[in-house]
Amino acid sequence: MSPFAALLLRDMRLATRAGGSAALALGFFAAVATLVPLGVGADLKLLARVAAGVLWVAAVLAALLSLDRLFQADFEDGSLDLIALSPLSLEAVAAAKIAAHWLTTGLPLTLLSPLLGLMFGLPAPAIAMLTVSLLIGTPSVSALGAIGAGLTLSVRRGGLILPLLVLPLLAPTVIFGAGAVQATLDHLSNGALLLLAAFSVAATLLSPFAAAASVRLNLAG
Repeated sequence: MSPFAALLLRDMRLATRAGGSAALALGFFAAVATLVPLGVGADLKLLARVAAGVLWVAAVLAALLSLDRLFQADFEDGSLDLIALSPLSLEAVAAAKIAAHWLTTGLPLTLLSPLLGLMFGLPAPAIAMLTVSLLIGTPSVSALGAIGAGLTLSVRRGGLILPLLVLPLLAPTVIFGAGAVQATLDHLSNGALLLLAAFSVAATLLSPFAAAASVRLNLAG
């Protein structure tokens, strides 16, 4: 097994343990989606109009919950120093951790979204678009979040600062993702899905380098 695959599987096992990040993110996503209809009311037309924005914001916040532990646990117990000395480059380490975070958080959130879309009274085409947009957009959440996790690695209570750093970077993801679902509801074509795909690909390809640089800076300090 390659070092990249070994690190990927290790991080996935840690994330899916009882009480791990995946269960926490899914529970938060479901809780927010359940509370909003209680506050807004049972008007399905109104719920369908706000569903795209609410579910996208809830998914992003749920994914952010576990991002502060992306490098932190390994940094605290010294594992990150050993990983940095391995044949795997820090860029590849960051890519493996981003992939593990998406597979254990972003993908489960995407798979849960059709059920929550039904709760908001979304029609079938909009539910399909919600699922596709989350499938395309959530990798950028993990990727950009890794940069914030690297920057706050040695900061005390960095988990509180991380969302402030990352959320502005994720604004295009939320705008394009929710816009794609809203356009489907309105029977329009606004190109939001293509913009989301372009942004997500760029973020996923570039973020491992930025995350590795921030981790390297913290390890050197």
